[in-house]
Amino acid sequence: MLINDPIGDMLTRIRNGLRGGKMSVTLPASKARENVLHVLKAEGYIRGYSVSESRPGMKEITIELKYRDGKPVISEVKRISRPGRRIFSSVKDLPRVYNGLGTAILSTSKGVISDAQARIENIGGEVICTVF
Repeated sequence: MLINDPIGDMLTRIRNGLRGGKMSVTLPASKARENVLHVLKAEGYIRGYSVSESRPGMKEITIELKYRDGKPVISEVKRISRPGRRIFSSVKDLPRVYNGLGTAILSTSKGVISDAQARIENIGGEVICTVF
């Protein structure tokens, strides 16, 4: 199956899994997806993720979704930069998601990091998505 926007597909699967009350969602593996998931786990939005080989040569990622008191931890996840329209931001113009309560995930020269880490390291980059 050809997916034009693998990050957007992953975010949609997470959103749909949370709306359906699922404990985990599964999707095809890629390095870009793993990098975004690493930031989501570090920021506390998901319980974790694991990469396994579903069949020879095909890996898949299983994401463990996180709930608090029966409600999803992620209330909103939004794709910002898409394949058809890339959105870049300097460090002084980084978006503040819900006045600092949410997180923006960026692709920078130092890898995929959160907006808070980008401010600490004083670097900008491509704004991949926002999570709240």
